[in-house]
Amino acid sequence: MDGGERHIDAAERRARLALRHRLAPAARAADPKEVADALVALHGSDPATVYLAVGARLSDASGTVADTDRALYGEGRTLVRMHGMRHTVFVFPAELTAVVHASTGLAVAARERAALVKDMAKAGAPDAAWLKEVEESALAALGRLGQATAAELACEEPRLREQFVYAAGKGYEGLHTVGTRLLKVLGVEGKVVRGRPLGSWTSNRFRWALAPEHPGLDPAGAQAELLRHWLAACGPATEADLRWWTGWRVTDVRRALAAIGARAVSLDEGTGYVVDGDVAPVAAPREPWAALLPALDPTAMGWRARDWYLAPELRPALFDHSGNVGPTVWWDGRVVGGWARRADGEIVWRILDGAGVGREAEAAIAAEAERLAAWVGATRVTPRFRTPLEKELAG
Repeated sequence: MDGGERHIDAAERRARLALRHRLAPAARAADPKEVADALVALHGSDPATVYLAVGARLSDASGTVADTDRALYGEGRTLVRMHGMRHTVFVFPAELTAVVHASTGLAVAARERAALVKDMAKAGAPDAAWLKEVEESALAALGRLGQATAAELACEEPRLREQFVYAAGKGYEGLHTVGTRLLKVLGVEGKVVRGRPLGSWTSNRFRWALAPEHPGLDPAGAQAELLRHWLAACGPATEADLRWWTGWRVTDVRRALAAIGARAVSLDEGTGYVVDGDVAPVAAPREPWAALLPALDPTAMGWRARDWYLAPELRPALFDHSGNVGPTVWWDGRVVGGWARRADGEIVWRILDGAGVGREAEAAIAAEAERLAAWVGATRVTPRFRTPLEKELAG
């Protein structure tokens, strides 16, 4: 390690998080697009996460649902829900979709299509030429309809209902539908995106829509551009953090770091990186702050190494067995507990043993719980991936 590298301690990292992730009250955003720009990507695996993550960061959360709906699904949409890093569904600012697709989607798309063709061949299902014909027919139908569910598309193109046996003879054998698998492939290929869901903003029953056209980009250049955006929002970060968040190979991460001229800094975990020009100290917000963030929130899930904001002893209560974080309570840059919404609409929260907060924190957290309850209203919010503390609190 270069002895000249500036050391950025955990307190300064929490200060950067508070300001750049729009969590301190003075740093809150004016609209959903501003939130997405600040975070680069909002986890979209659970539809409610997008709205709750936005609401926690808006200066006025009263219009959260309607404003986020317009950003996602209105004319001239500014946010797009699509597959991204680690083959996960995210919501991105519209102008980043081409960057995300070229930097992370192309390689995943090639693997997904090859896997589908291989799985169908093993099951004796029709070949790749047949699949291509079905694909073209489905895309044409989607163009006519504007938006459609998988079932609605299958009415236009009945071959989407064809089924084949996956992993025959194995413990995880299952019956797959061509339409379900094909739409997933088309999603990572950047040909379709998730459209407006059926039902409320918490619904998982999405329509599909043709993806907006975007220019083809050089993958290496796109990786550099995506990394630059993310480091500006989340730096400093270690190489391990970057590999985990992007899902790229180490050679891709290192090439992108070099391309943007990233600066090395010293962290408690070892060497970290920031974008060029971001080495100067960042002061903490004047006042401590509280936040109730949703399951899979991009801040809670932003780094692989989390000890600087999440004590290891709190993790068993806050994560599921697959590593998905549940709803979290934050105080001044640290995770201190969790929350849930009960069936009667009450927002309940708990500070976990060892978090060490006082009355000021509890009052601020209670105020955030009231703010959240006011705009969630009667909507039932249950995380897709449930964690021990959330299930206990929800009762």
